[in-house]
Amino acid sequence: MRVAFHTLGCKVNQYETEALAEKFQERGYEVAFEGGHADVHVINTCTVTGVADRKSRQCIRRARKADPGSIVAVTGCYVQVNCGEAGKIDGVDIAVGNKNKMDIPERLEEFLASRQPVQDSEPLLAACGYQETGSIQAMGGRTRAYVKIQDGCNRFCSYCIVPYARGGVRSRPAEDVVLEARRLIDSGFKEIVLTGINTALYGTEGGGSGSLEGVISRIDGMHGDFRIRLGSLEPTVIDADYVKKLFKYNKLCHHAHLSLQSGSDETLSRMNRGYDMDGFMRIVGALLDFDPDYGISTDMIAGFPGESEGDFRKSIEALEKVDFCKVHVFRYSDRKGTAAARMDGHLSGSEINDRSRALASSGEQSARRFFERNIGREKRALIEEHIENKGFYSGYTENYIKVRVKGPIAGSIHSGDALNKFAHVKLTGLFTGGMEAVAERGQNEANR
Repeated sequence: MRVAFHTLGCKVNQYETEALAEKFQERGYEVAFEGGHADVHVINTCTVTGVADRKSRQCIRRARKADPGSIVAVTGCYVQVNCGEAGKIDGVDIAVGNKNKMDIPERLEEFLASRQPVQDSEPLLAACGYQETGSIQAMGGRTRAYVKIQDGCNRFCSYCIVPYARGGVRSRPAEDVVLEARRLIDSGFKEIVLTGINTALYGTEGGGSGSLEGVISRIDGMHGDFRIRLGSLEPTVIDADYVKKLFKYNKLCHHAHLSLQSGSDETLSRMNRGYDMDGFMRIVGALLDFDPDYGISTDMIAGFPGESEGDFRKSIEALEKVDFCKVHVFRYSDRKGTAAARMDGHLSGSEINDRSRALASSGEQSARRFFERNIGREKRALIEEHIENKGFYSGYTENYIKVRVKGPIAGSIHSGDALNKFAHVKLTGLFTGGMEAVAERGQNEANR
């Protein structure tokens, strides 16, 4: 039987889809990641916003429409918090939450035997202890590999449904993380992305898992030409002193995703974020003091309940103050059961839309300043793709700039020779969302 996978949402979901796909392959199923016709469609959903809910439902319906006779299994965060609703969508045969996600092959066989719908009877928040998915072998053909190191969050930001969808903090044993990273590096991956629901919380619940820095140290000390990237560092957990401890690791990319969410201290307090702008700017200052080209990406929420015009202006000012390499803007979305959903002062949809557009525009200007500052810089890029009809290669620098590299790349006879290799490049100009670059002759490391 052919199984197609559809993944929405975060890097953790992408990792878990890969683990689930490999479990199906071990049982003899044919696996496809990009959709197409299949006997079974597995949709790994997201529920971080109302838009994510809608996309999850749309994906489920598209799978049913594409293959009317197929079996549709849905899982992930949307199912975790809305299992009854998800199970009632026309055509859904199997609906299981995050805790039972890795049991979908068994649930499929249960369905095939009975032809009766299989559904979690109630929301099942993950129990204490990290639920091992098994060590993955690949990442769907990508040049970078995600390694999930923890699950869950206990910070309970007032707008966020994730702690209810993922449960409390559970950290993966450090030895398992290191072994998986070693296996992926030996398989040829050049970038290891350590990811989790709240990566900086790794090991904070105790139980002998270790610390995030300890895991980074062990991977950094491994032999091989590769780099390490962190999925995120939440300022709800870390501070300037924390990031300074990471500067000694040579293979750690000079890029940090720090979710600011708002530039207003009053709004941050209502969000229950646990830091203020001064604290956030101290982290930014530490990163830029270490490397003025350090890439810093962030998230911003537009239209949080009670957000005044002055609060919103402070968010714009924050984007004017920091040259972020990427700004993700989210429209505030009520999540049932969260503290924010019960707050007074909800803004109208049109107000939220207006503020979202303004934040997105300011974010683009912030990124443009960051890119302009990097013109003329020499960086090391991981080549991930060859766009043959345009005559350039595509990849990312260590400080998270997407680059379009004009060939030829030294040491590469055929276009495919440069893929999944590092190359020294010089950044020469801008395009929407990234930078133009040329390969530096005589310094190229494509064949290392």
